[in-house]
Amino acid sequence: MRRLLIVIIFISTAPSFAQIRVSENNKFLITKEGKPFFWQGDTDWELFHRLTREEAHDFLEIRKQQGFNVIQAVALAEFNGIREPNRYGDWPLNNEDPTHLAVTPGSDPKNQYEYDYWDHVDFVINMAAEKGMYIGLLPTWGDKLAHMWGNGPIIFNEANAEAYGSILAQRYAKQWNILWVLGGDRPAVYSWKVAGEDIKYDDRPLWRAMAKGIESVLGKKAFITYHPAGGSNSTSQYIQDETWLDMNAFQSGHGSREADAWNWVTRDLSYKPQKPTLDMEPCYEDHPVNPWDGKWSRQRGYFTAYDVRARIYRGVFAGACGVTYGHHEIWQFLNKDLYEPINPGDTIIPWQKAARAEAAGQMQYLKNLMLSRPYETRIADQSIVRSALGKDHTDLIYATRNEDGAYAMIYLPQNKAVSIDLSKISGGIKNVWWVDPRTGVSQTVKSVKGKSVQSFIPPKEGKDWVLVIDDAAKKFSAPGSN
Repeated sequence: MRRLLIVIIFISTAPSFAQIRVSENNKFLITKEGKPFFWQGDTDWELFHRLTREEAHDFLEIRKQQGFNVIQAVALAEFNGIREPNRYGDWPLNNEDPTHLAVTPGSDPKNQYEYDYWDHVDFVINMAAEKGMYIGLLPTWGDKLAHMWGNGPIIFNEANAEAYGSILAQRYAKQWNILWVLGGDRPAVYSWKVAGEDIKYDDRPLWRAMAKGIESVLGKKAFITYHPAGGSNSTSQYIQDETWLDMNAFQSGHGSREADAWNWVTRDLSYKPQKPTLDMEPCYEDHPVNPWDGKWSRQRGYFTAYDVRARIYRGVFAGACGVTYGHHEIWQFLNKDLYEPINPGDTIIPWQKAARAEAAGQMQYLKNLMLSRPYETRIADQSIVRSALGKDHTDLIYATRNEDGAYAMIYLPQNKAVSIDLSKISGGIKNVWWVDPRTGVSQTVKSVKGKSVQSFIPPKEGKDWVLVIDDAAKKFSAPGSN
């Protein structure tokens, strides 16, 4: 009896950080119970640094209602995150030393001395947990480590990176909702011009050390990924073989509408060892399109909710294990009374209004759609489309289906008829649905028979649609419903 009691005590007090893991086929994510997990993230980089307790509560409640399950935020924030205090006047580090967190005894928010920077981080993480959401925790933004652009300062080396990773892992060892995200908008290997000369840098030893520090406390069950810089190079290009990296990621970014993120998903999934992948920073809603070249104008415009959907749906249908949405005024928590707006174009949207932007409320429909059908057996299959596939970001149709043909989903970026090879879907009778990505509402179409090629015409309203075709014998519920 005594041995049994000891085992029970050990299990009940063990850290419960391994809440999601990679599926057996190494393409998707699952919960610790083995259920499919679709990463519906949000880029909230300055959350810890720029919001009060009350503001953080209100924001997280909005995101909960919108179906988000991963809130990505940075402990050592990008914009003067080390040298500019948070809203309570607190800094994260003593003497800019990542091995010495600026902490004080106690955590009472009514006591200014007790409630320190890290108490505030704890508060936000715990509140997210109460609302059933994970924190994709970036220990630092990349400018504190990489010799590139940014406020910095560079404070990390291999020794203190490992120590810092260990310190944070110890602090959150019993926190169920932490997913570790290294990087912070920087590549791990790069060239940078110094005094007119291109210098090559390899920061993999430093990121490896930080991961080692995390795993020294949490073990290999700690889920660790990496947020890279924008462009077609994903983590698969320079840290694919790192044993600590559980999931690849790329950033299709805000430089153009032409980014073919779906092809980057296909590329990532072709590497061995295979790892899940996703777009961790697609075009932000309401972000000026390429504002950095000095030529931005209203004609070039902003990324719309449609732009966001058109990129995200095709990336997921290509095989991504989820996606991270972003809004240009949310990642910086734009408050022009307190902070200078960053790359604003000619429009200022307060973060409280931006939190309810059109696409922000629409992301849950994609998650619900994907989880309403068998998930881990999903594959991309463009051969199911027998009419013109399209050629680029403006018109390329993308299809996914269950590997045994139980269902197929086809994303149409343009409201045009599409011809589908019904032989790719099992069963003699097929149920057909049109799903509106703006509302999540599905419309039934009369069932069709046979294995011929048949044409389907979307409803008249709306620019983009999702066609869902099921094997009627499977008796699936309406797409997007549980």
